[in-house]
Amino acid sequence: MSRSDFPPGYDESRLLSNPQPGGGYPASAPPYGFNAYGGQPPYPQPNDPYRGQPAGYPPPSLPVIPVIPPGMGDNEGFTTAGGFESTSVRHSFIRKVYLILAAQLLVTAAIVAVFTFVEPVGVYVRKNPAIYWVSYAIYFVTHIVLVCCQGPRRRFPWNLILLAIFTLALSFMTGNIASYYSTKAVFMALGITVVVCVAVTVFCFQTKVDFTKCAGFFSILGIVVFVTGIITVIVLSFKYVPWLHMLYASIGAIAFTLFLAYHTQLLIGNRKLSIEPEEYVFAALSLYVDIVQIFLFLLQIIGFAER
Repeated sequence: MSRSDFPPGYDESRLLSNPQPGGGYPASAPPYGFNAYGGQPPYPQPNDPYRGQPAGYPPPSLPVIPVIPPGMGDNEGFTTAGGFESTSVRHSFIRKVYLILAAQLLVTAAIVAVFTFVEPVGVYVRKNPAIYWVSYAIYFVTHIVLVCCQGPRRRFPWNLILLAIFTLALSFMTGNIASYYSTKAVFMALGITVVVCVAVTVFCFQTKVDFTKCAGFFSILGIVVFVTGIITVIVLSFKYVPWLHMLYASIGAIAFTLFLAYHTQLLIGNRKLSIEPEEYVFAALSLYVDIVQIFLFLLQIIGFAER
């Protein structure tokens, strides 16, 4: 019996009863990654927060990292009121610190822009998380050296070299984290960070409130942020808990805003405590870490709200 003697199958009978244009064959399925109209699929793209995950969730390969509490207290590098020799010395010190801080923030902004807008770079770092952990190790070591070792942070040019390495490492980490979020979330976090930092700085220069009297409170606050970060990392490594992640991000954003006020008044002087003029690297580092951490915590909150 020939093939034509068999009754037609389901697909053949459907074609016979409903002939298709162009030879009676149905249109071929669209290639993978495109819909029937030639557009992109609705699932997350590489520039979306986390590939295959709703916005606002931490990337599987990049968990929340407990930040190092900023150095505080009446230790070496700090003086009591009147520690500056003259007003001109203090003004020169403030100018130098803010020039260094501006250079650090420009480098960070440039690296974040590359990671956000250059798609191949963002995809590459997301596929290779080991690069992030190497930069975190460099950030951790240089941070400890600059905060805890008075010699290296006061000896030129090693203090600037260490600060440059620290800035590049933290900038790379910031850009890596920003690559997991949408461009809108990055710009919103950046805008809010700028407003918050400018408002806090202006407030600290104008107010009579002395935050440097509360060094003990800020030390405890730093410990709270650090311990909360460790707990969050441990819990999120097993199961994602949205409210815990947002609690940690909220505590971090508020805490580092207060740290920014504290470090700004240490820089200004004419308070109970102030930073010695030789500690311009430590002052710039403290303000820089505060601003970057405010940005990262706000980015986590905004990214979560977008999902």
